[in-house]
Amino acid sequence: MLFLKFHHNLNLRRKTYKTMRRIIILTLATIVAIPLLFSQQKRYPVFGVAFYNLENLFDTINNNGKYDKEFSPEGQRQWDGKKYWSKVHNMAFAISKLKTDITPMGPAIIGVSEIENITVLQDLVKDPQIKDKNYQIVHHNSPDRRGIDVGLLYNPRLFRVLNVTHHSLNIPDMPYFRTRDQTCVTGLLAGDKVSIIVNHWPSRSGGEASSRHLRVAAAQLCKHIADSVLATDPNQGVIIMGDLNDDPFNESCAEVLGAVKKHKDAKEGGFFNPFWEVLDKGIGTLAYKGQWNLFDQIIINSNLVGKDRSHLKYFKCKVHNDVPEMKTTEGDRKGYPLRTYSGGVFLNGFSDHFPTQIFLTKEIIVKNK
Repeated sequence: MLFLKFHHNLNLRRKTYKTMRRIIILTLATIVAIPLLFSQQKRYPVFGVAFYNLENLFDTINNNGKYDKEFSPEGQRQWDGKKYWSKVHNMAFAISKLKTDITPMGPAIIGVSEIENITVLQDLVKDPQIKDKNYQIVHHNSPDRRGIDVGLLYNPRLFRVLNVTHHSLNIPDMPYFRTRDQTCVTGLLAGDKVSIIVNHWPSRSGGEASSRHLRVAAAQLCKHIADSVLATDPNQGVIIMGDLNDDPFNESCAEVLGAVKKHKDAKEGGFFNPFWEVLDKGIGTLAYKGQWNLFDQIIINSNLVGKDRSHLKYFKCKVHNDVPEMKTTEGDRKGYPLRTYSGGVFLNGFSDHFPTQIFLTKEIIVKNK
C-alpha cells in the first residue's frame, strides 16, 4: 500500500514537471518571437527629379505666330507630320534614358521647356517608350512671343499634386515684353511636401550683358515665389529648375537666388546649387564655339540638404550626356547635343540641351510581420 502511494506521487511529480517545462519553453519562445514579430527594417528609396529643354517641340498647325509658322508644313522648316512624330519619338527616347539603376521607374518628376502647347505633351506621354509610366501633365499657356511654354510631367504613383500656380514676368520699363510664365507645382513626394518651380528665363539674345537685367528680374520673381510657398510651410522642400540661360556663377543664380556651390554652405532658408561643381569640372548641358555652359539647373533649398533622412534629402545629381544616340559624333561639334536642326538642315536629332537630374532619398522604416 505504501509502495503504491509512493509510485502515485512520483507519477504526479513527473507530470507536473513536464507541464512546467512546457510552460517555460512556450514562455521563452514567446519572448523570443515578440521582437522578431515587430522587428524593423530601414530602406532608402531614391526619387529622380529631372529637367529637359525639348528644343522647339511644335505641332504642325500654323497658328499665325511668327515662330509657329516656321514650324508648319508651309514654313521654312517644312515641319510636317513625319518630322513631328519623329521628334516626339526622339523626345520619348531621351526621357526613357533618364531611368537609372537606382530609379528603375524613371524620374518621379520631369520639368520641360520649349513646348508649344498641351497637345504635344499629350502626344509625348503616349509614346510606347514611356507610356507605361502614365505620366500626368501640368501645363499653362504662356504669353511668350515665340509661343513656347514650360510644363511638368509627373508619375502619379510617386508624386501627388496639391496645388498649381502660374506667374508672369513683367518688366516695368518694357510694357510689351513677353516671355514664359513660371509654374509652381506643390505636391507630395514620398509623403513630404515639395514645391517645384519650373522656369525658362529670357535668352541671351543681343548679348549676355545687355540681356542680363531680364534674367535678374526672372530670378527675383522666382525667389518671390519660393519665399511665398515657404511662408505657408517653412518645412517643405523647394526645387527651382529650368533652362535659366545663365550659369550657376552668374548674378541671377548666385546672388539673387543666393544658391551656393557647396551644400555645407547652404544656410537655413537658403539654396544649394549642385550643378555648380559639375560645371567646374568642365561638364555642361549645351555648348557654343567650344565653350560649355550649364544653363539647365536644378536648385534646392536647405530643407532638402543634410543627414536627417527621415525626410527627403539630396543624394546626387547628373547631366545625362552619356547616351551615344543623343550626341553629335563627328566634326567640330563632336560630343555636343545632337539637335533637331543645324544650319537649317534637318538632323532628326533630339535637343540642343542635355537633360539634368537630381536624386533625393528618404529613410523608410518597414515593419516585418
